Amino acid sequence: MAAPSPRPREVLAPSPEAGRRATTSSSSRRGLLWRLRDKQSRLGLFEIGPGHELHQLTCMMQAGLWAATQVSMDHPPTGPPTEEDFSEVLIQVHEGFELGTLAGPAFARLRRSLGLAEEDYQAALGPGGPYLQFLSTSKSKASFFLSHDQRFFLKTQQRQEVQALLTHLPRYVQHLQRHPHSLLARLLGVYSLRVARGKKKYFIIMQSVFYPASRISERYDIKGCEVSRWVEPAPEGSPLVLVLKDLNFQGKTINLGPQRSWFLRQMELDTAFLRELNVLDYSLLMAFQRLHDDERGLGRSLIFRTARSLRGVQSPEEPGAQNRRLLPDAPNALHILDGPEQRYFLGVVDLATVYGLRKRLEHLWKTLRYPGRTFSTVSPARYARRLCQWVEAHTE
Repeated sequence: MAAPSPRPREVLAPSPEAGRRATTSSSSRRGLLWRLRDKQSRLGLFEIGPGHELHQLTCMMQAGLWAATQVSMDHPPTGPPTEEDFSEVLIQVHEGFELGTLAGPAFARLRRSLGLAEEDYQAALGPGGPYLQFLSTSKSKASFFLSHDQRFFLKTQQRQEVQALLTHLPRYVQHLQRHPHSLLARLLGVYSLRVARGKKKYFIIMQSVFYPASRISERYDIKGCEVSRWVEPAPEGSPLVLVLKDLNFQGKTINLGPQRSWFLRQMELDTAFLRELNVLDYSLLMAFQRLHDDERGLGRSLIFRTARSLRGVQSPEEPGAQNRRLLPDAPNALHILDGPEQRYFLGVVDLATVYGLRKRLEHLWKTLRYPGRTFSTVSPARYARRLCQWVEAHTE
């Protein structure tokens, strides 16, 4: 079912300076040691500071997001969810730009269900510290940013991609309620930005799959195919943070031990959901981190971890489909699996490409262009099946 037509509502936003003062004050209380450690963990990323070509844009995003989050803090959604929660469009007018918050109440509810405090969301994305940029290996023309603490990921999107996300949002929320340990990326907000009277730019915010990033050694973006799926690795000793692809992973294995059966089942559940939405071209993000001795096994945090693993909304329709697991005692635990020797960061991202006429024509062209080879543009059913087969073949 298509999402209801949005009804824009315009309001004058709070002063960006007020937001900067508030978040700067909050940031100053973290202490010098915390800031030094935070700075060190940004190795290979680039601060978008004064003089950077995107500095003005990201300053607008920060001021706008501070004001947008303030609305959900001052007027939190109450009562049961409504259709209006998914269709509301709030336009806040700032000096020199406008920021639109799409489906704000629906995303505020989703953030709350994830245990994410609005104050933390506002502080991380507001003017308290510069956004970070990294060199993406994606072929898209999107811009990619991280919040200064690397907890949240921001990505620009095309208008049709945003429309697809909002159309699927009610079913996406329902899927996360039925499967609270889903591998799908946690989408936290969808926004528009218009500078002066220019064209609107759209961007999304989600939890970063690669968080916390300080000890991650390798990162991969997997689609289960071979065409255009190689990235030239950074030279040894280079500080560059590169996300490698399928062909870079050849000869390697994900050793999950007892967690493997859970992972395979959850991939089936999540890709079946995306197949129902007629979506393709999503990726399985993976990163590796070697476990310290005191992180192996259940350890002393068994009771705490068990309690965390049992959180979530029970589903009367599918009581046996929750596919829960013991969550590691770690930040962003939903996207972390501990194997015998390694910690794996895992998440399915890029959920906005619909298999419409354009993609069907692209499939025909690639069939002729790459005979006998595997490429990303195939039917949603084949795409889901192939990615699950890749996971099964590369895990033990």
